[in-house]
Amino acid sequence: MLNSATVQFVFADLQDAIVPASTTNPVPSLRRAAGVLGALAPVLDIPFTVSVAPRPGGPEVIEELPEAEPYVRTGPSCWDDTAWREAVLATGRPNLVICGVTTEIVVLRTALDALAHGLSVQVPVDACGGMTPRTERAALRQIEAAGGVVTSVAGIASDMVRDFTTPVGRQVIASLHRLV
Repeated sequence: MLNSATVQFVFADLQDAIVPASTTNPVPSLRRAAGVLGALAPVLDIPFTVSVAPRPGGPEVIEELPEAEPYVRTGPSCWDDTAWREAVLATGRPNLVICGVTTEIVVLRTALDALAHGLSVQVPVDACGGMTPRTERAALRQIEAAGGVVTSVAGIASDMVRDFTTPVGRQVIASLHRLV
């Protein structure tokens, strides 16, 4: 069972100008799934970071995500951004849930780097978007081969909250109903 006290969420390149690049997950579905993770963060007291690619006009983040100061990085992996990496490590939470666009670039590179540094990684595919089904499948296989877990937003939430009759459980299940 995944303990929410050990988890942190990573939202990568979920920017209005980048999300439409997803061809493997319809944009409305991707936005809903990322939004549900964003809604679960305060309910389960899970810290999160938002990492963005530099874009003309600034780091716009999709409205479904909670307000956060995004980390603007210069390369394909969030891990290469020293400020982001230090913020993630400072939480002391060893389980990263990484989502974003594109699966083959930022999600893959960040997941592999985090795994290489001893963190655990889960990737909810419904909160990710890839360039093509074939290349996304290859990226997800690489993550699994390196020890990461490929799952879903519902799978992560139901692993952390096993009783939906509690006040927190009711909030979580209500959030999960937004996925459909």
